[in-house]
Amino acid sequence: MARVQQAVDTEAARGTVPERLLGAATRLFAERGYEGTSVQEVVAAAGVTKGAMYHYFGSKDDLLYEIYARVLRMQTEHLVRIASRDASVVDRVRAAAADVIVTSIANMDDSVIFFRSMHQLSEEKQRAVRAERRRYHETFRDMVVQGQGEGVFRADVPADLVVNYFFGSVHHLSTWYRAGGPLTGEDVGRHFAELLVAGLRPGA
Repeated sequence: MARVQQAVDTEAARGTVPERLLGAATRLFAERGYEGTSVQEVVAAAGVTKGAMYHYFGSKDDLLYEIYARVLRMQTEHLVRIASRDASVVDRVRAAAADVIVTSIANMDDSVIFFRSMHQLSEEKQRAVRAERRRYHETFRDMVVQGQGEGVFRADVPADLVVNYFFGSVHHLSTWYRAGGPLTGEDVGRHFAELLVAGLRPGA
């Protein structure tokens, strides 16, 4: 309990109001669960009033949605920049694969909290998340398709299957990765990216 209070006091002392609310919600949802956390506890932890919260977020499930949506938006922005680089498709796929691993590990709590409680969101918000994830996957897939067309990636495996295989591994990071272990997020990102590119090479 002391650890939660310390995190709460720190969160309430810095950042914009939305940042403080999201930070407090993330910590409390991780510690107590989404259902076990009240709006009053979130606003108290963030050091704001309910009125201030409702100015930015219409409900508690808006907080849950934004916890993950902000990570997904950031990852999508990274991917779009990487995909538009003046570099070989192999280098772009490698960079994109490493980036999604590194950013997923850096925001592990956000993703774990969201997927544990996603079913509590309205169907509209669930559809919005699925649509944004689909956009991300399609951008990644298009680079794989380009590499197949150029002959630098094997073409005997459908690009959609490649994407589903790779992101299945990404989504399971939280089941085994632990901060402070022998591998940093950057290490894991580099290894995963190299495994993906090696497996896509013709003749692999």
